[in-house]
Amino acid sequence: MAAGETQLYAKVFNKLKGRSTPSLLDPLLGMGFPAHTALKALAATGRKTAEEASNWLHCHCNDPSLDDPIPQEYALFLCPTGPLLDKLQDFWRESRRQCAKNRAHEVFPHITLCDFFTCEDQKVEYLYEALKRAGDRTLRIPSAVPLVLHSSVSYLGFFVDDSPADIIREFAVMFATEASVLADCTVKPCTKQLHLTLAHKFYPHHQRTLEQLARAINPSHSCQWTATLYSRDMRFVHYQTLRVLFQYKPQNVDELTLSPGDYIFVDPTQQEEASEGWVIGISQRTGCRGFLPENYTERASECDTWVRHRTYTFSVTPDLNSRKDGEASSRRNGEPNPPSSSRSLSSLQSLQATIVRRSVLVVRHGERVDQIFGKSWLQQCTTPDGRYYRPDLNFPRSLPKRSRGIKDFENDPPLSSCGIFQSRMAGEALLDSGIRITSVFSSPALRCLQTAKHILGEFKLEKKVKIRVEPGIFEWTKWEAGKTTPTLMTLEEMKEADFNVSLDYRPAFPLASLLPAESYDDYVHRCAVSMEQIVSTCPQDGVILVVGHSSALDTCTRPLLGLPPRDCADFAQLVRKVPSLGMCFCEENKEEGKWELVNPPVKTLTHGSNSAFNWRNWIQGN
Repeated sequence: MAAGETQLYAKVFNKLKGRSTPSLLDPLLGMGFPAHTALKALAATGRKTAEEASNWLHCHCNDPSLDDPIPQEYALFLCPTGPLLDKLQDFWRESRRQCAKNRAHEVFPHITLCDFFTCEDQKVEYLYEALKRAGDRTLRIPSAVPLVLHSSVSYLGFFVDDSPADIIREFAVMFATEASVLADCTVKPCTKQLHLTLAHKFYPHHQRTLEQLARAINPSHSCQWTATLYSRDMRFVHYQTLRVLFQYKPQNVDELTLSPGDYIFVDPTQQEEASEGWVIGISQRTGCRGFLPENYTERASECDTWVRHRTYTFSVTPDLNSRKDGEASSRRNGEPNPPSSSRSLSSLQSLQATIVRRSVLVVRHGERVDQIFGKSWLQQCTTPDGRYYRPDLNFPRSLPKRSRGIKDFENDPPLSSCGIFQSRMAGEALLDSGIRITSVFSSPALRCLQTAKHILGEFKLEKKVKIRVEPGIFEWTKWEAGKTTPTLMTLEEMKEADFNVSLDYRPAFPLASLLPAESYDDYVHRCAVSMEQIVSTCPQDGVILVVGHSSALDTCTRPLLGLPPRDCADFAQLVRKVPSLGMCFCEENKEEGKWELVNPPVKTLTHGSNSAFNWRNWIQGN
């Protein structure tokens, strides 16, 4: 470290040491940490306790950037609390469920007061002083700030109007001024239209849905507003953030140690070195860079890694009219209102009931036996006299009868035991999500029929809802082995195998119409025509369950959305990444006469591989 920097840190340390409050630096310096790294740790942990800063330093002992003089970035937000925040969080959850994630979901509900700015580690405490001074000089903010809903094709949010907006702007300007003087920072206050964003950069066809959900929010709810100072690591602003789900112990020196709850920063533009299924990232907990298995993580929000520093809670101006109204409505027929948790639950239910639509849920089948045991799986489970036996617990207990014997399963494999478990688990989760399945369509492939049956079983509908077999959504025949289409089960064989299939349904494409090695254009046309018939066959509201193959998630949804077929090369790359029981969910917008892609009702199941184990080899090897 340069001598000038050392003198500067020493000067700051002596100045802080002379303050009336005990310095957090004292115990850290007493542990032998250099002043510049101790100050960096304090800034990175929000200057809460010396213990947190010490733990941060121990975790970052191998961080190659520990000595780099890179400051944190800070921003000041005005955040709602109480009933208004509860309503906003309900909107956050429901808008994501119905319309998928948009930019607003990256951050919590807030009004931006000052854009992100940098502050040197040794001057962060002066930002806290600036926040307190500005707050003490600001007039009270009304408990019910007037919020006006504004909507456009890419933005939905509340605008702040009237005199409260002026008061909030004055506070932002005062903080920026104080921070500039005390901490020598360049702070830009937000002096234009103040707004609380509800949705941003969403699909235009979701606008009406988002507006309907937003109207369920009552912006006049009382609220105590809090000005909160946050910081972030400026190096990773444009990175993706991943949250670790499972423990992982490195197998090689260039891999990261993962613990559940860790956050990983990933630059999508620098993944050339990573093989499929792996990414290169930087751990927020340790600062180290390395490889990690991507399926051990999930996407996190941008603000999940932000550090909360200090808050200033404003005194509110009592609103007598709203207070009287509240007291009058708090008792009806002498009975108090239900507790706030009940109100929160009912408000979420009302949001969920805002839009009842006809929906299509396209699901890929569960894990198939040849996916685990390879192309020779049938030879592994067949006796010399042609009977089936179970050589591994992941083989199914039994196989249904086929007219031509066990060889017909070679190109029409069943689900593995894990595939059956996956299907049941997905059915259970779909039942818990509250959706209502009104009709079911399945590819004639055995694995798809089994998946549909087990999902219906969790709903207790396997005897009530008949499965309509639609060969038109069968896999692209070019991907099937051999020069002929696979020998699939007949409806009579399906009935004999205890599949509750419909004998009255007339498919868009009979089984005999499937041609071997069809072109890509013929395949996507077949799926489009089939989906048109499926939708027209089910005019009532509710969920139409379509169980097919990985490719169906693309070819059975794009026609509904009015999108052209994907490029063949992109299509092949995309569908190979679809996991077992992967889902796509489309809802019909009757008002606009179109379908919209929304979040599936449940998440997919992630699991790792499990290799075969031979106990004889293990004993002999030891």
